[in-house]
Amino acid sequence: MKIGLCQVNPIIGKIKYNKSKIIDGYKKGIEQGCDLVILPELVLCGYPPQDLIEKEEFRQAVIKSTIEIAEQTSDVGLIFGTITEEFDNVGTGVYNSAVFCYDGKIQFVQHKTLLPNYDVFDEVRYFESAKDVHVVEFKGERLGISICEDIWNDADYWKQRLYEKDPVQRLVDKGSTVLINISASPYHYGRRKERKEMLSVLTKTNKLPLAYVSCVGGQTDLIFDGASLCLDNKGKLVRIGKNFKEDFFVFDTKKDYEEVVDIEDSYAKEIIDALVLGLKDYASKTGFTKALVGLSGGIDSALVTYIATEAFGRENVHVVLMPSEYSSEGSITDSKLLIENLSISSETISIKSVFKEFNVVLEPSFKGLQKDVTEENLQARIRGVILMALSNKFGYLLCTTGNKSEMSVGYATLYGDMNGALAIIADVYKTEVYEIANFINREREIIPQKIIDKAPSAELSPGQKDQDSLPPYEVLDRILKLYLEEYKEFDEIKTIIGDTEIVRKVLRLVDRNEFKRKQAAPVLRVTKKAFGYGRRFPIVQGWRN
Repeated sequence: MKIGLCQVNPIIGKIKYNKSKIIDGYKKGIEQGCDLVILPELVLCGYPPQDLIEKEEFRQAVIKSTIEIAEQTSDVGLIFGTITEEFDNVGTGVYNSAVFCYDGKIQFVQHKTLLPNYDVFDEVRYFESAKDVHVVEFKGERLGISICEDIWNDADYWKQRLYEKDPVQRLVDKGSTVLINISASPYHYGRRKERKEMLSVLTKTNKLPLAYVSCVGGQTDLIFDGASLCLDNKGKLVRIGKNFKEDFFVFDTKKDYEEVVDIEDSYAKEIIDALVLGLKDYASKTGFTKALVGLSGGIDSALVTYIATEAFGRENVHVVLMPSEYSSEGSITDSKLLIENLSISSETISIKSVFKEFNVVLEPSFKGLQKDVTEENLQARIRGVILMALSNKFGYLLCTTGNKSEMSVGYATLYGDMNGALAIIADVYKTEVYEIANFINREREIIPQKIIDKAPSAELSPGQKDQDSLPPYEVLDRILKLYLEEYKEFDEIKTIIGDTEIVRKVLRLVDRNEFKRKQAAPVLRVTKKAFGYGRRFPIVQGWRN
């Protein structure tokens, strides 16, 4: 069977647009002689639609378009993800479904069985689980159709499974000859390799070929990497779609292919591609065409500026230098060199006079008190106001520049440098920021080496350095990964790190700054546990106090 895999980039809620994507992919499959064309999970409404699903008018529009798409089919099969309804006296009656269409109508509907309810997933909130799965016969094959999570519960791969049911094994037991999985699996680094390893075990064990079609694109904070996978009945990966791009390719289940070995680039290359896609899609899907960055002379804002230039084009990126009395001359000259290297527009707005005026206004209230973090934060907030004013006036998308290490411990100013529409690198640790910057400079110097080499500083007080109040970033990032991504607790972390007081301080900072992250811009997710929707902790809590 010749199966066309169409990995597209839908827009959540833009049903007519997504419908045209499905029909165009189907026509391409017909032109290339396919027997069947498949598209990703919930592609018609976009994934994840969240509370749009609770709007009856929205659901009806999706269902109407589903029927209209089916009516345009010929004898070539079409499978795509959509919403369906089957009401009874229990539950929501709403399903995450794969519809199989040909000859002008919907011939078969398979609902999703396993509804994920962890990390960024919240499907139990909206959908009913399938009561059973069924094999469907088509052009001499018996198709076992499943949806995303349904295939992530293979007993031969997982030491501990999340679900009692295994819908794909049930499809195998019912006599499937070809497995189909339509997916919308969010990206994080290493996820593609994990997919391939899991699917390889499944196909090798069951001796069945598999076509796994993935979603691609940025959906607010989530990034979908595409890279649809096809494996033969020996468990070999034989076809793969493009990374971070739309694609269409054909998998012939009867043909012998060379095995595909390389499926993942270096960490730095993958993260750059993911963040560029995430920023580019966020902008295009919300109507922004120009980006704004506050350029400090530090490595974080330099990296964000580079990513913005890749996403928007150099002619659509504007940066602002906002020196204070504490800004070093090097920060200004280094920033200007970066601006020259990237050929982007810039302006300089000094905050000295504004900061001085703030101090005059506040002097009666602060009389007799020493300067402290309050005055430091004032500078960051003045810069934040200036950036937001420029964003409002000129329609820029303001990119925030804080990294994950800073966001974790609250080394950022609420209503200051945290201002902006999207947090570009807030899921990238500081040590990884350096790794990515060096990768960018692998052929020529784009980010000035002086920016990479200088000691990190917020430059909000005389001689200030990050390491005055934080442990070395190599130590800090190791603690944070253990705590945030591996969910290890104090006793285990202090044993690994070997410094009780540093561990205690870092964990306290993470917990105490939850209130800042709750008010932060959406964070582009590139690790398995990012701040935002997928990590939910109470602001007010007494654990470990």
